[in-house]
Amino acid sequence: MRVKVTIAYNGTKFFGSQIQEKETTVNGTLQEVLLSLGIQTKIEASGRTDRGVHATGQVIHFDLPSFWTDTNKLQEVLNQKLPTSLHVRQIETVNDDFHARYSAKRRVYRYILKEGKSNPFYDEFITYIDKIDTALLQNAIKNFEGTHDFEGFYKKGSDNKTTIRTIFKATAYEHKGFTVLYFEANGFLRSQIRLMVGMLLGLNSGKYKIEDLENQLLCKQKISFKPAPSNGLYLAKIFYS
Repeated sequence: MRVKVTIAYNGTKFFGSQIQEKETTVNGTLQEVLLSLGIQTKIEASGRTDRGVHATGQVIHFDLPSFWTDTNKLQEVLNQKLPTSLHVRQIETVNDDFHARYSAKRRVYRYILKEGKSNPFYDEFITYIDKIDTALLQNAIKNFEGTHDFEGFYKKGSDNKTTIRTIFKATAYEHKGFTVLYFEANGFLRSQIRLMVGMLLGLNSGKYKIEDLENQLLCKQKISFKPAPSNGLYLAKIFYS
């Protein structure tokens, strides 16, 4: 029986999501707990998240042995055994042809900013900057919408057949004192969002101009800049229809 599992995690506690030898990762931690329950299966995720990146709606799938039929009980047991930094939100039975990655239609990420000085209770989850020009961000982020070659916005060394992606929605808005950058696309390249946010933060600080973003997106120039910190980024939701 194949199950679709929605999980949430605090990315600062993991060395990314993909299994890595000698490192604590999201999938590695899940794999160990599943093995302790007699579930010898391969975990497939909707995509990878880098070290420090959080998730509120990451999706994985795996196949259950015949002796595990009660998914509610499985969810309860998993959450008892998993660290508090990793939580199973939902387990659903799906068809055998369901694939967490290849069946996905859209992916949503949010990046959270806050104006002012850092706070020890929020530092792991929010990126602080001195001053936020929300109107500027709202205008600039719209440039990412549509189908583009994101050659200038991804981490080299990734195994990609193409750097072309379609962003259906990109917006900035304020929510309870925070500034949220929202990205919804058919897929993202490695570190793409952090690099897009890095450019937006450069615009916000006055380091770059809107023409720099436009030319980078059109592959007319190549500006080297740092990605935004990982702690403000969240994989929020995966759509399958």
